[in-house]
Amino acid sequence: MHTLEGMTVAITGGFGNLGLAAARVLADRGAHIALIGHSGKADVMPEALAVTGIDLSDEHAAKKAIDSIAAQFGGLNALVNIAGAFRWETIGEGQAQTWQTLFDINVKTALNASKAALGHLSDGGRIVNVGALAAFKAGAGMGAYAASKAALLRMTEALAEELKERGVTVNAVLPSIIDTPANRADMPDADFTRWVKPEEIGAVIAFLLSRDAQCITGASIPIAGRV
Repeated sequence: MHTLEGMTVAITGGFGNLGLAAARVLADRGAHIALIGHSGKADVMPEALAVTGIDLSDEHAAKKAIDSIAAQFGGLNALVNIAGAFRWETIGEGQAQTWQTLFDINVKTALNASKAALGHLSDGGRIVNVGALAAFKAGAGMGAYAASKAALLRMTEALAEELKERGVTVNAVLPSIIDTPANRADMPDADFTRWVKPEEIGAVIAFLLSRDAQCITGASIPIAGRV
């Protein structure tokens, strides 16, 4: 098990299924956790700092949230960008606004949170972005979603190059279908045992945050389960 003892980790989208699962994995390995979200209950994870009512698509709001976390913990060691959204919509029958909406949620939130964190991350700092396997190949109805997740990967690669000399790593994980209550409700006839569990994604994130992963940066790691 990769220890994260003493690390302070901020998690965007921290109140969703994946955000909470990852937070618990990281906390179990010794990390101090701050959850950032647009909405969420402050007592959902009592041992974590909850920062709610934050619109991360707003650059100033993102900076205020990250700065407040660093101030309360006396620093920041890592940022995990989980905030995101999915919409199934074909190009022929869909709206151009959907592309902007998903770009704002899936890319701009990570961009703003990452920019805000840069002033606090020093040698050994970590950024992990949660993308999607769809970034490699879009299916029908997934154009806007896949394009936004592909943009997140290019951002990951660019920022990794920018931060190499500072010893800060930037990587992405790419889940397939995540085993959540919402996905089970949407696909009741699927074989849930083939899907990737949130805790399994959290374990990969934990590795990327650990000292053992110092030699990895700019990577996009598929987490496909058996899909």
